[in-house]
Amino acid sequence: MHDPLSAGRRLASRAIALQAGATALAALAFLAHSAPSALAAAVGGGALVAGNAASAFMALGGGVQPAGAAMGRLLAGVVLKWAVVFAVLTLGLAGLKLPPLPMLVGVLAATLAFVLAQLLKR
Repeated sequence: MHDPLSAGRRLASRAIALQAGATALAALAFLAHSAPSALAAAVGGGALVAGNAASAFMALGGGVQPAGAAMGRLLAGVVLKWAVVFAVLTLGLAGLKLPPLPMLVGVLAATLAFVLAQLLKR
């Protein structure tokens, strides 16, 4: 029996794990510069990790549904993802006063890891 939802959940879990690993590597690379830079890279990548986890939970959490409801969940997942990402980045920049360049590098590392996970979806 073929279950496309479980395949989607596995792919989302793999992508999130790969993003978390890339974020950790970016944070470790910036640790040589300073602790706030490493924290900024971790917050930047963590924003995408949290956003994609929330999106996957929203989009894939409802089970088998009619097409309209499934599309609604996908759209709500994307909106939730970007709301989480912008909230965490705003908190890091305005609330914690972290440096923006390492944060951007963390976001970039997590994004590239997500693209890599989508390309290697075996």
